[in-house]
Amino acid sequence: MGRAMETSLPLSQSPTAAGNTNPDLSSLRVALFSGNYNYVRDGANQALNRLVGYLLRQGASVRIYSPVVEKPAFPATGDMVNVPALPVPGRSEYRIPIALGHKARHDLEAFAPNIVHVSSPDVAGHRAVSWARERNLPVLASVHTRFDTYPRYYNLAWIEPMLTAVLRRFYRRCDALVAPSESMAQVLRDQRMNYDISLWSRGVDRTIFHPGQRDLAWRRSHGIADEDVVIGFLGRLVMEKGLDVFADTIDELVERGFAHKVLVIGEGPARAWFEARLPNAAFVGFQGGADLGRAVASMDVLFNPSITETFGNVTLEAMACRVPVVAAEATGSESLVVDHVNGRLIRPGAVHSFAEALRTYVTDADLRRRHGEAGEKRSLDFAWDRINQAVAETYLRLIRQKQKHR
Repeated sequence: MGRAMETSLPLSQSPTAAGNTNPDLSSLRVALFSGNYNYVRDGANQALNRLVGYLLRQGASVRIYSPVVEKPAFPATGDMVNVPALPVPGRSEYRIPIALGHKARHDLEAFAPNIVHVSSPDVAGHRAVSWARERNLPVLASVHTRFDTYPRYYNLAWIEPMLTAVLRRFYRRCDALVAPSESMAQVLRDQRMNYDISLWSRGVDRTIFHPGQRDLAWRRSHGIADEDVVIGFLGRLVMEKGLDVFADTIDELVERGFAHKVLVIGEGPARAWFEARLPNAAFVGFQGGADLGRAVASMDVLFNPSITETFGNVTLEAMACRVPVVAAEATGSESLVVDHVNGRLIRPGAVHSFAEALRTYVTDADLRRRHGEAGEKRSLDFAWDRINQAVAETYLRLIRQKQKHR
C-alpha cells in the first residue's frame, strides 16, 4: 500500500489549509476509485488529488484504489491501494483497471468506508459500485471527460451510441453524479445518465497562474520576439484534443498572411505528428508549477479546439493569466468563456471561423487586453477549497439519505 505523501500540487492558503478541521467532515471514510490517480498527469487527477488533500485536512479518512506504477508522474496525495490493470493498446502510458482484486477487496472491508466515490467507468469502478450496493453504501460518481466523444477521433464514431448506453447503465447505478461544469451537467441530464447531478467545478492556483508570470526573456529563448503575437496550445498531445483542427486553423492564418507565432505546451504520443504539421512552432514540452504559469502567461491568446473536456482547466488557467481564449463551443468552455467578452466560442471543427476569431486577436492589441482582463476577473470566482467543500457536502447528503432509508 502506498503511504500518504505530500503532493507537489500547491494548496490554497485558507483557514482550513492551516489545519482547522470540520467536525462533520471528520466522520467521512471515503473509498476513492480512479483509473489514473497519479501515473500520468492530467486535469482530472490533479483535481482528485486536491480533493483528497482537502478532505485529509478536514480530518476525513480517505483510501485511493488505483493502478500503482513504479515511476508515477507525481507523488500521490493519500494512501493508495493497487488494483490490477493492463496497458491500453496503442496508448501504453495509460492502464485499464481489469478487476477490483483480492487485495483491494480485503482492504475495503478493513477500511469500512461510509461512502464510495468512483471517478472512471472502468471494470474496477463497476465492481466498486456493486460492492457498495451490496452493503447499502452511497456511491458518488464524478465525470471528468467526454468518453462518448473519443471514438470519433479514431474513425469509430459508429460505436458512440453503444458507449453512451454502457455509460448510462454505470452512472444510473450510482446515487448521484458530480460534473465540473453546468454545460456538462446538462449534457448528462439530456442523456438521462442520472437524476441527481450537481457541480464539482475546478479551481485555479493563483500563486502559479497570474499575469505577472509573463516573461519576455523566456519567450526570446524560444525564438519569439517581444512584438510577436503568440497563439498558444496547452494540453496533452493526443488527437482527441483537436490537434488536427488546431493545425488546419494555423494553416489558414498563414495562407492569409497574418503574422503570429505558435507556442505548444505539453507532451504526448502525437507530438511528432503535431511538430510535422507545425514546423515553425515553438514546442516547449511538459511544463509544471511556476514554469507552466510562466509559459501560459507568455501567450497572447489560447486556442483550445477540443470538445472532450468536461471543464477545461487549461482555459481557466489562461484566463487567470489575463490571456483571452478562442475555444470550441462545447461542454466546459461554454461555462467559462463568455463570447465576445473574455474570448470567443466557435462551432466545433469550424476551421474558417476559428481562424477569423484568432485573426481579430492577432491584429487588435486593445481587444486582447480587454478580453484578457475580463477573463482574469471571471477566474477569481474559482477557489479550490470552496469548490471541494461542495463535494464533501454532497458526500454527507448522500450518507444521510441512505441512513433515512435503512
